[in-house]
Amino acid sequence: MKEFLSQADDLHEKYLLQENQKIEEHKMLVNQVLESYDQKTVAEILRRVGQYDWTRETLNKWLNGKSAPRALSEGEVEMLQQKMLPKPPAHHPHYKFRFIDLFAGIGGIRKGFEEIGGQCVFTSEWNKEAVRTYKANWYCDPEQHKFNEDIRQVTLTEDLDTDINEAYEHIDNEIPDHEVLLAGFPCQPFSLAGVSKKNSLGKAHGFECEAQGTLFFDVARIIAAKQPAIFVLENVKNLKSHDKGNTFRIIMKTLDELGYDVADADASGPNDPKIIDGKNFLPQHRERIVLVGFKRSLDIKGDFSLKNISKFFPEVRPTIQDVLEKEVEDKYILTENLWKYLYNYAKKHQAKGNGFGFGLVDPKNPGSVARTLSARYHKDGSEILIDRGWDMQRGEEEFDDPDNQKNRPRRLTPRECARLMGFQKLDGDDFFRIPVSDTQAYKQFGNSVVVPVFTAVARLLEPYILRAAEIQKREKDRISA
Repeated sequence: MKEFLSQADDLHEKYLLQENQKIEEHKMLVNQVLESYDQKTVAEILRRVGQYDWTRETLNKWLNGKSAPRALSEGEVEMLQQKMLPKPPAHHPHYKFRFIDLFAGIGGIRKGFEEIGGQCVFTSEWNKEAVRTYKANWYCDPEQHKFNEDIRQVTLTEDLDTDINEAYEHIDNEIPDHEVLLAGFPCQPFSLAGVSKKNSLGKAHGFECEAQGTLFFDVARIIAAKQPAIFVLENVKNLKSHDKGNTFRIIMKTLDELGYDVADADASGPNDPKIIDGKNFLPQHRERIVLVGFKRSLDIKGDFSLKNISKFFPEVRPTIQDVLEKEVEDKYILTENLWKYLYNYAKKHQAKGNGFGFGLVDPKNPGSVARTLSARYHKDGSEILIDRGWDMQRGEEEFDDPDNQKNRPRRLTPRECARLMGFQKLDGDDFFRIPVSDTQAYKQFGNSVVVPVFTAVARLLEPYILRAAEIQKREKDRISA
């Protein structure tokens, strides 16, 4: 009997250790989910899946060890792990190349490069709400991926007295090696504020002077330190004319100074291949400038040109109707007061000969193209309003007609914005998670890129990237031999 009691004690201790280990693993899982979702949402979902009466309070107590320890059920774990967190890409862990994602937003540029076999090894994004959406949708390998919220902490650009070589060494240590650099950097004017100080200190000139004080400067330092084979930079179309062309001039001069050839660098005018309109892929007019650079010393650019992106245009572009949800909550319909304000505002400016006003889109017209979705869409939705049958003539005669008021236009839903920006395919096959409020979602989609544009850029670049990866691999093997 005594030996059984001893064995029972041993088994009990073993079970407790295993159970405690399982509980800790489950807490780590929940905390990972909470990087994207709030506690109230997670508690409600767990309550629906399992048998425990989860609330925000009980979840918080459980996480902090202030309630009875318990492991999650299999159903609860499956819900969190399989439904609420992103899965690794299909080719994981057999990646063809590595890339980094700077000023990442919610990952619009990343998607295409992951689809051609790339592994994201570093992400930088400062907006906490955007980070929530990013982490909810993109797999970040805990062993091979770094997440950064303030790129200036990596580049050390805030301190003008930092030694340049020290900054480059810090960048090299903080950012993993990669073949491709992606960056959707903000458009900012350049200033000569740091030049005189560098002159007096006898420090380096070139881009270290001219680009100082902008976030492009951080991108340039990373390119200088890490020497990626290829970069893809994205910005608004007006970058070319910003600050009377000075901004674009300094950017192109910097990239040349760093030893890179930019595709279609000398092209200009209305047919500039660097300016790509999203309406070629989805029913939204959204022009962006795309700078694709190749490391000169690798001699891999060849005849690459973005004009060839047309080979990836869809045979049949989706329509506005394809983007729309079948059922939409009434809260997305404009209120009578807001619709009247927008209506009268547009009339006032039309009378003055201005083009200001709302953008009413007819979903029944397959040729309809929406205006550019902006980050301010959450305010009134005026740039893209979905026509629900509003009678314009009747509106002119009697705006407050109750029957016509029933057909007031509506905003797009966040889900429809995800589709219009290409984050989610129209067949719903690649569901995009939206863990934030409608207001934040509108801001995020309005600040993002048309995803199929950069999927096409990635596909166009694929053979060049693979060639670069092979060259750099041979060079590493030669050095280590």
